[in-house]
Amino acid sequence: MPRPQRKSFAAPDEVRAFPSGRVEVARLDDVAVGRFVLSPGWRWSKDVAPVVRTPSCRNRHVGYAISGSIRVTMDDGTEIVIQKGDAYAIPPGHDVLVFGDEPWESIEFTSAHTFGVGPEGLGERVLATVLFSDVVGSTAMLQRLGDSAWTNVLDEHNARIRAAIDRFGGREIVSTGDGFLALFDGASRAVRAGALMDPAVADLGMRVRVGIHTTEVELVGGQPRGVGVHTAARCAALAGPGDVFVSATTRELLDGSGLALECRGEYELKGLPGARTIFALQRAGASP
Repeated sequence: MPRPQRKSFAAPDEVRAFPSGRVEVARLDDVAVGRFVLSPGWRWSKDVAPVVRTPSCRNRHVGYAISGSIRVTMDDGTEIVIQKGDAYAIPPGHDVLVFGDEPWESIEFTSAHTFGVGPEGLGERVLATVLFSDVVGSTAMLQRLGDSAWTNVLDEHNARIRAAIDRFGGREIVSTGDGFLALFDGASRAVRAGALMDPAVADLGMRVRVGIHTTEVELVGGQPRGVGVHTAARCAALAGPGDVFVSATTRELLDGSGLALECRGEYELKGLPGARTIFALQRAGASP
């Protein structure tokens, strides 16, 4: 379950040093917060590219500038200057230069896991239950409500889905616009979280479908990779409004959990070999 924590950058969990700069990392369970301290003249393409061996920075940066100024040049040539006092978001695919006389200092919330880490330092395989959620008919709902009303409804949806993930100790990986990808350390936790999602947003006029699969995933910069992630996404794509679809692997791990599931048959999942047996959570009072 989420817990209150504090860390001091006076004693960071990790320090990555570069020519003319460093990144200090404070880890709060699955979250890594980074403090960037970079001298004038520091440039990503000069100081970090030789370590990570990519043509431009592949990290997404979201943070707050405490001091200094940087010039960001995107791969398409777009430029932006970020200065002291600015909140900022920088998509992947860019170079950065610290200019002026003042060192750059910032706090970031998305890049600290992997910034400046070479290929040999990436990759960790863990057993996890992967959950995908998705709003059914989101495009039609957007067209019906209009942009402003849809944004308000979607924000409320996101808050309620996050509450379901947090309640059962899940780790939110990414919001997909109208859905979520989350990891759980137990199959029953994931299914119970999935069971809450559709009822949680019913009064918003939304329906949610969920797909779940337990697998070994490779974590690269805190992001899950591998065939198992695609399997969970394909289970969600098969589901209908209110359904929680579960792979046979996850079903085996639910013995003794008290959760009732029914077989929905075998399916060829797009891009995956062989037929897969899919199960659906049977809600209380529903007929098999």
